[in-house]
Amino acid sequence: YTILSKVHSDRNVYPSAGVLFVHVLEREYFKGEFPPYPKPGEISNDPITFNTNLMGYPDRPGWLRYIQRTPYSDGVLYGSPTVENVGKPTIIEITAYNRRTFETARHNLIINIMSAEDFPLPYQAEFFIRNMNVEEMLASEVLGDFLGAVKNVWQPERLNAINITSALDRGGRVPLPINDMKEGVYVMVGADVPFSSCLREVENPQNQLRCSQEMEPVITCDKKFRTQFHIDWCKISLVDNTKQVSTFQEVIRGEGILPDGGEYKPPSDTLKSKDYYSDFLITLAVPSAIALVLFLILAYIMCCRREGVEKRNMQTPDIQLVHHSAIQKSTKELRDMSKNREMAWPLSTLPVFHPVTGELVPALHTDSYDNTSTPLMQTQQNLPHQTQIPQQQSAGQY
Repeated sequence: YTILSKVHSDRNVYPSAGVLFVHVLEREYFKGEFPPYPKPGEISNDPITFNTNLMGYPDRPGWLRYIQRTPYSDGVLYGSPTVENVGKPTIIEITAYNRRTFETARHNLIINIMSAEDFPLPYQAEFFIRNMNVEEMLASEVLGDFLGAVKNVWQPERLNAINITSALDRGGRVPLPINDMKEGVYVMVGADVPFSSCLREVENPQNQLRCSQEMEPVITCDKKFRTQFHIDWCKISLVDNTKQVSTFQEVIRGEGILPDGGEYKPPSDTLKSKDYYSDFLITLAVPSAIALVLFLILAYIMCCRREGVEKRNMQTPDIQLVHHSAIQKSTKELRDMSKNREMAWPLSTLPVFHPVTGELVPALHTDSYDNTSTPLMQTQQNLPHQTQIPQQQSAGQY
């Protein structure tokens, strides 16, 4: 039997161990805890979210889950209490947040878990419903319809919903937002009678083969669920707790006397001081010495084994050395000329003989002559000792 309750301030609830527990956090109740809407006459529809935790702890107990899709929908606490928590009151702090005014309201839910040893349910079946989400399945009407369909197929005397789990908690993927696809939900129910022949049809070899080929098995009672619930029969799980597999292994006992291992010598109470000098030499001194030797070898190769200029000149052809020496001399002469522009022109740049008479041509300037204003190419009128070439006259003058 499923326990359904509405939220109240410091409410006490009494679920049974091993039976599904559902607690609804209604937004309508918490609206009275917050100030009215700013405009009079308008209906308050503030977004409200809930935070639930075990008193003194940041999270809920392991068996208790919480879900709320949107701030405009109710929150639901659900889960299956365990036998270990029987007799221990569990206080859940419920904090409501008004997302419009940022105000909070807090209530306590005291869960007193009762024992269910008088009502054992040894036969348990877990169904996977593909067209439902967990919050839809937790509604009392939907869950009641599903339990009614299972009861018609199973025909038990006692039937309880044990647990409900979302497919996302079992490693399922979030469905695509098309065609109103659902994430799916696992529902576990328990009964006091063995499984019916309809539920056993899943174990047939033909249906197992169809499931391995990703085909739907043929189940005669599927039509009783198909109108509202689409069950994946390949994922149904049947557990019979009456058939306990014995894991006890017979122990071959010997004489009970352990072999003699000598006298036990416990370690001394006092610790002796340890010398770390050898450890220092191994970890620091030895690598440093090796690095120093390698550095000296590299320095000798780089600095003391150079070939030198003499060896280079010996291996260079003579004609190449002559050309190199001439280039150096010309470069030096040009640099000396650029240092003092008032010095006399080098003899290599002056004409020696007159191009017509063949006479010696003196220097064009003295040492005090400003050569900065002298044009690079002198005309024939400016040249001294220039021989005038006679011009050809007309025939009337002869």
